[in-house]
Amino acid sequence: MFDKFDIIVVGAGHAGCEAAMASANLGNRTLLITQNLNNIAQLSCNPAMGGVAKGQIVREIDALGGYSGIVTDENTMQFRMLNASKGPAMHSPRAQVDDISFPVTWRSKLENTKNLFLWQDEVINVTVRSNAVTGVKTKLGIPVKAKAVILTNGTFLNGKIHIGNTNFTGGRLGEANIENLTENLQKHGFLSAKLKTGTPMRVDGRSIDFSVLTEQKGDEVPQQFSFLFKRKKALIQRSCFIANTNQTVHDILRTGFKDSPMFQGRIQGRGPRYCPSIEDKIERFSDKDHHQLFIEPESNFTNLWYVNGFSSSLPLDVQLKALHNIKGFEKAVIEKPGYAIEYDYFPPTQLKNTLETKQIANLFFAGQINGTTGYEEAASQGLIAAINANQNIKNLDPFVLKRSEAYIGVLIDDLVTKGVDEPYRMFTSRAEYRILLRQDNADERLTPKGFALHLATEERMRNLDRKLKHRNSLISFIKSTNADPDEVNNTLAALSTPPIANPVKISSLLLRPQVQLEDLSSCIGSVEEQINKIPKSLRGQITNLAQINIKYENYILKEQETVERINKYETLIIKDDFDYNALKSLSFEAREKLTKIRPRTIGQASRISGVSPADISVLVLYISR
Repeated sequence: MFDKFDIIVVGAGHAGCEAAMASANLGNRTLLITQNLNNIAQLSCNPAMGGVAKGQIVREIDALGGYSGIVTDENTMQFRMLNASKGPAMHSPRAQVDDISFPVTWRSKLENTKNLFLWQDEVINVTVRSNAVTGVKTKLGIPVKAKAVILTNGTFLNGKIHIGNTNFTGGRLGEANIENLTENLQKHGFLSAKLKTGTPMRVDGRSIDFSVLTEQKGDEVPQQFSFLFKRKKALIQRSCFIANTNQTVHDILRTGFKDSPMFQGRIQGRGPRYCPSIEDKIERFSDKDHHQLFIEPESNFTNLWYVNGFSSSLPLDVQLKALHNIKGFEKAVIEKPGYAIEYDYFPPTQLKNTLETKQIANLFFAGQINGTTGYEEAASQGLIAAINANQNIKNLDPFVLKRSEAYIGVLIDDLVTKGVDEPYRMFTSRAEYRILLRQDNADERLTPKGFALHLATEERMRNLDRKLKHRNSLISFIKSTNADPDEVNNTLAALSTPPIANPVKISSLLLRPQVQLEDLSSCIGSVEEQINKIPKSLRGQITNLAQINIKYENYILKEQETVERINKYETLIIKDDFDYNALKSLSFEAREKLTKIRPRTIGQASRISGVSPADISVLVLYISR
């Protein structure tokens, strides 16, 4: 059993699951070690996958050959495309998932994957020789050798749980934390710090009056995350609901501030700015008399409901009293309290952009150990870490996604270049090329790369080729075919857009904001005929893609031109041992920051805070010579 492994993955959260699957599927003898095999891929916070920018990441994981999208689709209770009324760059898929069956599905996939072995234990030491990892040692005293190790420890490293004045060690409520590993890594020269996150209470649905809440249904035609998954039957969707806090609730919560571990300084770690606790929210936004809450089902197998937006570390009696003053929750019964958790992380500027550590060769960090928050961010890091561990031990080129190629590229570049001082989460605003990084074209961007790695399957490539063939054919038809005034003017009038006097290309009509391809297909017989040539299962997807490419063609071309102009800096490689202190023409701050972060390219160097355009000019001149 414990013969030498190629790759060891530590921790079976979302990062660990993706890492283990990718490693094994790339042909590596892989060992996944986790504290409890019954707690694989837990949805520790909200029972959902995707969301703004996060949904794009799940699509990208899937396009590369990962599994988060497939597992999500197999356990979806509700699907919504967020920001559907905005431009396509903002469209973000989100699914409410069953938090009972979701981990079971993940475990089944792990246990039925060739080359992959599971072991229930706790890693307390990483073993190192000559600044390269050689394996791990477990709490049971078992030394396990490996060529590469990926740490995905989540919130478990010296984790401490806070509820009012009560605090105790734990990695999640009811689960032990991990001790000694942080200290072991510190001995090898790693710097660590603390962050904080939290989760709301879970409430028995039988005690909620849903009749006074606002129902939030799923999309009428639900989509899915995976480009490979085929739903065998119609999705029966569960509704979510919207509730609101009020001034009385806020006043009650304030009575607990004197016992708040956050306000009294018992929590040292900084919490997430974009997902604050309810007490932090009412303090920061004191002018608001209410905050919206999203009431979400946890599973088809339980009565638990998740109160999204009511994360708290206040005393339990204060949490309960405040909850009972929310409309619909007057008789609510809590089954699990809200709590905050403080944990160790390792500033990610200590990583290369492959997620390999700079201090120790073939040791990789992925997930919340790098200061991120969110299942999706973690899963993508696990996937990239495993790919690069595979590349390293087989002496292959590193796999790095540019900021212009994927949200995953933006995420990792932000982490290793800028670092974090609060839990990092992805937003569309972080991506400067978001019109190129849409959720609908993730397979076009990344499946060829996944296939070249031998991670994405031939079936994925066939699906992509078929999709692009139909899309390009439809675009070509729309651009080359005229619409006659007699055919379209009535429809244009109904859409409150000017009529045409002479035949014009159908594509020119699509450039009008009011006009959709669906409108034109209803009045132009040849368009309808062309669309009907597309297989029914692909029809909606292909028409949407064709429409996006035509309507936003100029924006897409402009971003592509910008990428080509900027990418010249991304190809200027800086040697790992480059002596920045020898370049006295660099500012002192630039020398200090560049020496600490050691960017891989001039492009990465230009994104480091404190490195000026003048410093970059000096570097470009020196490297060009």
